[in-house]
Amino acid sequence: MKESKLCEEFSAKYYYGICAVGGMLSAGTTHLAITPLDVLKVNMQVNPVKYSSICTSFTTLLREGGVSAFRRGWSGKFFGYGVQGACRFGLYEYLNKIYSNSLKDQNKSLIFFLSSATAEVIANVALCPFEAIKVRVQAQPRFAKGLGDGFPKLYASEGLRGFYKGLIPLWGRNLPFSMIMFSTFEHSVDFLYRKALRRKKEDCSITQQLGVTCLAGYAAGSTGSIISNPADNIVASLNNNKTSSLKMVVKKIGLRNLFTRSLPIRIMLVGPVVTLQWLLFDTIKVLSGLPTSGHITTEVEATMVQIQPARPNSC
Repeated sequence: MKESKLCEEFSAKYYYGICAVGGMLSAGTTHLAITPLDVLKVNMQVNPVKYSSICTSFTTLLREGGVSAFRRGWSGKFFGYGVQGACRFGLYEYLNKIYSNSLKDQNKSLIFFLSSATAEVIANVALCPFEAIKVRVQAQPRFAKGLGDGFPKLYASEGLRGFYKGLIPLWGRNLPFSMIMFSTFEHSVDFLYRKALRRKKEDCSITQQLGVTCLAGYAAGSTGSIISNPADNIVASLNNNKTSSLKMVVKKIGLRNLFTRSLPIRIMLVGPVVTLQWLLFDTIKVLSGLPTSGHITTEVEATMVQIQPARPNSC
């Protein structure tokens, strides 16, 4: 009995550890890959007069800074979103288990919302300092070259507050995004197995399972990007201007622009990025001997068939 309990504890730690590592690698590498597009997005947000469209922004940045301009902020993207991904995916899986056991009779969507929101609160505390440096490096070329010189320079000029003054807008952007993203992913996975494949997950090939992951990931990313766009504009403006307050930023941007500014390029960014994140995350899980993601119990062809939640392999 004691050996069995130790085996279960080891399996659980292994499972959540793999989820954290998978989240870190998938989020860090995908965000690193789209750094050039992120440079465009940030400059369009903080200086919409000069960077009024994707095409003009691209040509202006290329003319003024050369190809190297599109690499600005790469270290903040890789390390910052890597840490966030570890917390977001790893804690989500752990908290999903905790909340599911505590709230057994509650709607599954509530479990997804609670798990993702709690994980995201912690993940954004870790991300916020990296985001503050990244935005300044991308929008103010003379501020710093990267994290190494950016951290001490920001601390010297604004203190600890400079790293975290964008935390509340960051929560405002990423909390609804994460809640919608995880819930949409889970329900999309359920829908695809129940309506499209009409088979239990374990009866599908690995290729089919990863295909479901990609489709559900794209739906989740695109939906989440629309919901969180206003807060994304606020975060970029706050981090670029050390004197601005939240109220001043909202007033300056305007209500309509909060929802529409940089939205097309953000959808171009977030949909594929989230798809790749889920694909890499589930690929790492599969290579580690774990099942792909998805926690919902479904019906297949009018017969109640349970698709088991992702669990670590037994010892």
